[in-house]
Amino acid sequence: MTEVSTIGLDIAKRVFQAHGANASGAAVFSKKIARAKLLGFFASQPRWVVAIEACGGAHYWAREIGRLGHTVRLIPPAYVKPFVKRHKNDAADAEAICEAAQRPSMRFVAVKEEEQQASAIVFRARDLLVRQRTQLINALRGHLMEYGWIVPQGPSHIAVLIEGIEDPACPLPESARTALKVLIDSLRVLDEQIASLDGEIARRSREDAVARRLMTIPGVGPITATAIVALAPPAGMFRKGRDFAAWLGLAPLQKSSGGKQKLGAISKMGERTLRRLLIIGASAVVLQAGRRGAPTGSWLGQMMARKPRMLVTVALANKMARIVWALLASGGIYRAPAAAA
Repeated sequence: MTEVSTIGLDIAKRVFQAHGANASGAAVFSKKIARAKLLGFFASQPRWVVAIEACGGAHYWAREIGRLGHTVRLIPPAYVKPFVKRHKNDAADAEAICEAAQRPSMRFVAVKEEEQQASAIVFRARDLLVRQRTQLINALRGHLMEYGWIVPQGPSHIAVLIEGIEDPACPLPESARTALKVLIDSLRVLDEQIASLDGEIARRSREDAVARRLMTIPGVGPITATAIVALAPPAGMFRKGRDFAAWLGLAPLQKSSGGKQKLGAISKMGERTLRRLLIIGASAVVLQAGRRGAPTGSWLGQMMARKPRMLVTVALANKMARIVWALLASGGIYRAPAAAA
């Protein structure tokens, strides 16, 4: 196997598939490897370029194989799919990964360290709890609608329903109140758990110097700043701020052909958590500007004067993404542009 230069590794739970190719792309070997024997296999081989599809567990295996001296490259699944030939199986997937890794224009995913993944878990867990809280609130509203109990939308108004259910004089059937109280108890537990994670995120935002710099950007709070530090790849992976915004899915989706440029809505590709947080932050900035007025002659003021609010919000999120990249790449803090005279 001395002539092997690149290995495509299709990872799984128990049995992995490895496909080796030489520098010209010709196949040298294809074999199955049990999970327990995978590291032993790579430890006994010359140092290769090992390509893995960026999926669940990929960062762990990238770190472990990298410690053995191999060069590990993670490839987004969407970039591997075009290289799969006809039938889909482990061997075909490993071959496609190997072939994709040998393309000179291929883009790769940065390998995450353990601490960076730990920080990401905080946000994934919080998002899950927030979704579960929303489900409970919708369940309470839906069940009580059957009895004519209606309140405005939003978590802040659910307290009115809870007070009515816990009132001893509540006219609801006792069997319904018993079930609804279970939902209320679950809702309170989720509120406590979300508050605990919010406290952890706030602590990290205070202790992290990069997060503190990012929070100088209007619309970027502790949650967004800490999420960027935890989830965004190194700024050096992007040539400019537009590339970072495109990675977040905030750039227009192109459907151009025949020399005619056709730009649609944002692509919504890439990291959806950061995209959502930036849009939420931009929405808050646009809302305040609508109430108090944007600075005279500012970009935001000119956009709000001639564009729909939602379009301005997404455009501002794109602009915020570019500013985030600039601060990550060159340091410093955000300084608002001088108002026009």
